[in-house]
Amino acid sequence: MKRHLRIKFFIILAVVLICVYGIVGIPTSKAQLVANWQKSIHLGLDLRGGTYLVVQVQQQDAFNAQAGVEADRLKELLRKATVPYSEVLVEEAKSLQDANKVAIDAKGIPATQAGTFRSIINDNLAQWILTPVNATDYRLTMRPSDALKMWQDALTDTKNTLERKINALGLSEATVQQRREDRDSELLVQLPGVDDPARVKQILQTAAKLELYDVKGGPYASRDEALAQNGGVLPIGSKLIGTGEATGKGGGVYLVTSTPIVRGPDIRDARGQQGQLPGNWDTGFVLSQDAAKRFSVYTGSHIGQRLAIVLDGRVLEAPVIKGQISDQGVIEGAGSQQEAADLALNLKAGSLPAGVKYEQEETVGPSLGADSIRDGFFAGIAGVLAVIVVMLIYYKRSGINATLALVLNAVILIACLSYFDAVLTLPGIAGVILTIGMAVDSNVLIFERIREELRAGKAIVPAVDAGFSKAFLTIIDTHITTIVSCAILFLFGSGPVKGFAVTLVIGLAANVFTAVFVSKVIFDWELSGPKPVKALSI
Repeated sequence: MKRHLRIKFFIILAVVLICVYGIVGIPTSKAQLVANWQKSIHLGLDLRGGTYLVVQVQQQDAFNAQAGVEADRLKELLRKATVPYSEVLVEEAKSLQDANKVAIDAKGIPATQAGTFRSIINDNLAQWILTPVNATDYRLTMRPSDALKMWQDALTDTKNTLERKINALGLSEATVQQRREDRDSELLVQLPGVDDPARVKQILQTAAKLELYDVKGGPYASRDEALAQNGGVLPIGSKLIGTGEATGKGGGVYLVTSTPIVRGPDIRDARGQQGQLPGNWDTGFVLSQDAAKRFSVYTGSHIGQRLAIVLDGRVLEAPVIKGQISDQGVIEGAGSQQEAADLALNLKAGSLPAGVKYEQEETVGPSLGADSIRDGFFAGIAGVLAVIVVMLIYYKRSGINATLALVLNAVILIACLSYFDAVLTLPGIAGVILTIGMAVDSNVLIFERIREELRAGKAIVPAVDAGFSKAFLTIIDTHITTIVSCAILFLFGSGPVKGFAVTLVIGLAANVFTAVFVSKVIFDWELSGPKPVKALSI
């Protein structure tokens, strides 16, 4: 064997070994071989079975929350600038369609302080448009460009948070993606292998916004009592938060500072853990380094005072600080180990910037997925066998060359899906079958070019070289055209369509290697023997 052929042979052998390792690893038993195969090939929802959810993100929640923060900030700025006002209110958006119409109303601004008020808005709330209502009242609305950015940020942040929650559940093959570009409040959530989605839905829908507040008063039996105890007006920089329901831990309403000591993003880790009493479960959390320093200073200077633990706007408990606390805390009272673990999962994943509403839910049974796998497998095998038979009959011994290239193409395709952790769906199987057709088409082009050169009277070796050379540009042209089409499908298609496009592109790239490089090496090896080949079986 000539030196250049030997080098090419080792290249092909290395590719084969890398592909086989990516698919099955180095198994030491049949059971491990099967396990490695199942681990490498990730099946999508339509093949494995599972749950399909369409989630509508309630972006108006994010707009309302941002307007509330800005309203509190405006009050503080007006107080520092000694600008009097009667009230600063948020006119919340009531529906998704009106999300960008959220507004802040500032009333009772003296006409003599109008210039100062405008300067405060321009310097600190530049993303809001200030519109006078009358001589003393003003309305702030969000600029269209900032509203558009917040809309998209709320969707992206919600998508990322849902992905973190799903990954924490161990559903690594699940996907969260925007459903359609023209309805950018909807997310498509696919959960392969989940046929009972009740717990998953509960976890995804839970905001899990944890905050720790300094308690200034309470508990009060009701909000009216809280106001009455404070002269009908809340102290500056404070607000009321209730338990939301009877908790058996004091109940009622608490007067707390308007700004929390610790927020949800300050949590670095969380975990479910055994409580102090048998059968009790708690959720422990660990704060980030900066938050730990801040919390340590606060607890050290407030020993003997209450600290409100607020989850999703509801006071869970308000324990007394008994000593300085650094970076760890505990939320007590979980009903079960699962409840404690789920709360820890939500705390680690982060709070949702906006609520979610389930619009559609479908469950695909595993039996339907198994039927799809079986039918797809039989269709693929039948197609491959039919192609092999036709190639062997029509191209004789050269058909063996095409068959080897075809098999290697399939091995490379499966290995790439394994290495990239791609999810194989039913449209993906269709892409595999179409790849087989494209591979056969490439071999047909090459073989027909070789036949033309032989009919023109060329010797065998020059005819083979010319056949591959002339067919190469045609193969590249057809493959690039198809890849461009796949790119369009990937950019604008939904999940299954993207799976089809990815599978087809990988198959086409593998086909260039097998049809042009591998097939040519096989021909060169056959023609490089000690005895000259007088006729080519093609």
